[in-house]
Formats: sequence, C-alpha cells, structure tokens
Amino acid sequence: MTLHGQVQAFIIALVNGAPYENDNYIWFASRMSRFLYVDRVVVGSEFSGRGLGTRLYEDLFRFARVNGVTTITCEYNIEPPNVASRAFHDRFGFKQIGTQWVAGRTKRVSLQAADANCLIEARSYS
Repeated sequence: MTLHGQVQAFIIALVNGAPYENDNYIWFASRMSRFLYVDRVVVGSEFSGRGLGTRLYEDLFRFARVNGVTTITCEYNIEPPNVASRAFHDRFGFKQIGTQWVAGRTKRVSLQAADANCLIEARSYS
C-alpha cells in the first residue's frame, strides 16, 4: 500500500512449494500439503493504527479463498512475547498448532494456522 509514492504497509506471503529456506516455513511445509505462509507484515510507524494491517490480511484471506487455499499460516514470538501480534492474529482466527525455538534458540515462536474462510464467518456475525 502506498500513499504519494511512499510505502505505508506491505505483506510477504508464500504458497506451499516455494523454494524458501526459513525454519518456520519449513516447519509448516513438513506438516501440510497446501497452505499460504505469511512471512511478514510491515506497517510504517507513521501509518500505525489506521487499519492497514487488517486490510492486508483481509486481502490475503480473499486471495487464499479465490485460489483454493484453505489454510493460512504464520508465526509470532512468544519468547520474548509479541503481545500485539498475538492479539492481531487472534482476531483473524489463528490457532497455535506448534512451537519451536529459532535464531540460535534466542526466540521461541508460536506456529499458527487459520481457516481462510473464518474471516467471512467472523464478519457475518458483526
């Protein structure tokens, strides 16, 4: 997302089968045959609080559904804790399906998965 040529926010996501060497992506790939992996979501600090992360995820969930991908995966730090990321992902129906230590055992991540259709269901009740 850009405004006047300045990047406000972006997301990097990869479908299963991508040639990507990342401990967390590999963890999902070893357990799932079809998924969309969110590697990162970045929102510029000056654009924080404007719902850009939510818009990116809404688009991501829509993309997954249109392309027949039913599972969206991601991870966030639980040691040290990333409370904001946990709250954000909880809103989209992500559930922990595992944990692992990464970065030379300096970080522990919660490996998460969500049904790509959960966003539609969540919105239908609001």
